[in-house]
Amino acid sequence: MTANALREDAPAKRTVVLLFGGRSSEHGISCVTAAGVLRAIDRAKFDVIPVGITQQGATVLMEESDLDEYRLDAAALPEVADNGTRVLWPASTATRVISVIDPSGRVRELGSADAVLPMLHGPYGEDGTVQGMLDLVDLPYVGSGVLGSALCMDKHAVKTVLADAGIAVAPWNTVTRSQLDADPALVSRLDADLTYPLFVKPARAGSSVGVSKVVAPTELPAALEVAFAEDRTVLIESGVVGREVEIAVLEGRRDARPRTSTVIGEIVISGGGFYDFASKYLDGSGVRLDLPAEVSEAEFAALQRDAVLAFEIAQCAGLARVDFFLTENGPVLNEINTLPGFTPISMYPRLWEASGLSYTELITELIELAIERRPAY
Repeated sequence: MTANALREDAPAKRTVVLLFGGRSSEHGISCVTAAGVLRAIDRAKFDVIPVGITQQGATVLMEESDLDEYRLDAAALPEVADNGTRVLWPASTATRVISVIDPSGRVRELGSADAVLPMLHGPYGEDGTVQGMLDLVDLPYVGSGVLGSALCMDKHAVKTVLADAGIAVAPWNTVTRSQLDADPALVSRLDADLTYPLFVKPARAGSSVGVSKVVAPTELPAALEVAFAEDRTVLIESGVVGREVEIAVLEGRRDARPRTSTVIGEIVISGGGFYDFASKYLDGSGVRLDLPAEVSEAEFAALQRDAVLAFEIAQCAGLARVDFFLTENGPVLNEINTLPGFTPISMYPRLWEASGLSYTELITELIELAIERRPAY
């Protein structure tokens, strides 16, 4: 067979928009994630259009070299700079052409996109806002749709839905800023029927941003203020005694049920702290990630069952990392992350790597799932 014939038989490369940055407090982590993906994506299969969203919401065209220096540096997390360009999404469902307005005002086409790979975390990216925009022009994207993204982003809403389906979740109370402003004495009742230590969390934030551990009622007001800085709705949850474990879920192919990693990861905390934003990304002292975690066959089966059920009930798609407390009485679901940490050292890709699917292969699988998925309507 000639070289020309080999080239003709080779599958056409796909074009993927790598979308990162965003308006949330996890902007810098998103940038680091995108840099890891860009370095690992299979260039024999995919061309990449890097698109950054600034902290002010401008969508700009990046050069691949811009991401070369993105590093997880606690002193200076990376940021998408506004370079004066503006990326234009397809004008309608009749096209998938991505264009850019240069600083001079000239419009040029970047090519037709086969899919978008959002590496966004937190509000305005993980919560259904970007997903709805892409649905409007029928542009395939990796991950959950509007409903699944919005539901899993809202801790109160998703806990309500999962508890109704029979999945164990930590007991909680919810309060809004307006409720507390109208009745300041309400703070003294927010721990009703809950067990200390409590965890005070913004309803819609990721990576443990705005989360505080509270060991006494006197600490509640300050913890509430920290959480209200991220969202107008706040959860107060009972602490759960159990091992903190995580399992990775991947959408099934052609209507098959979701798949899970064949191993479990465990977060081991020392010194009485908890797995907050700094522990996850900036300062790993006092935290150990055990992979694989030692669990019995029965424990693994229970975690796998609840993770898949939660993925389906919450209308997730593509990927999710499901976090549990593994207690003496079985798993208690803590959180569903529809766009989990995705750097090469993040738990989600590490769980799949330990299950036999490399980082590069995982990226390919997610893009192909997005392209294969039927439209939502």
